Amino acid sequence: MFRIVRFDLLLKIVVILSILIGVAAYVIIEKLTGIDVSIFKLTTISVAASTVVMFILLSPFISRQIWRLVKFFKKDLYPDLNGVWVGQVITEDGKTFEVRAIIRQALLITEIDMHGETVKSITLETTPTIELNKKKLYYVYRSTPKNPSWGEYIGSTIFDVIEDSNALTLSGKYYTDRKSVGRISIKRVSTDSNADVSYY
Repeated sequence: MFRIVRFDLLLKIVVILSILIGVAAYVIIEKLTGIDVSIFKLTTISVAASTVVMFILLSPFISRQIWRLVKFFKKDLYPDLNGVWVGQVITEDGKTFEVRAIIRQALLITEIDMHGETVKSITLETTPTIELNKKKLYYVYRSTPKNPSWGEYIGSTIFDVIEDSNALTLSGKYYTDRKSVGRISIKRVSTDSNADVSYY
């Protein structure tokens, strides 16, 4: 299994950028002022640079722009899943239910809020991966039915991420701790990840 964000590589990038920014700031300050800057000030500059680099890399807006830029050059990169998704759940006994979802994705996190007419689900864990050159999304969730007497349940899905020229689709089997299984398929209809898709 290949995670799309390698934390070891991300950490190396943050450290290297922080050092470069800190040293560059040190050299610029020393050249402009002519004052010998102490090692304490250099350390302070490096810490500030590291903080700025981390906030920039981890902000959802900036990470989407970086993703878009890299995707332009590397077409087979894992897709940006942000947006509104619409589709259906097919239960093991053949019943079909419409669902809507919002996916919010940043460099280190992916959240899916799934809404049906009788249930809401929130993300417990998601892992975007590439396995044997196939893009997948592991998704574990907690569902809360509209009717409180039904009780909450935990489920999981391994989505296949299907890209074609017209659309982006997530499709896979789901399993719950109620021993129920079925299929879910959702298609992205908008890239606005701030929309409200709830039924109730």
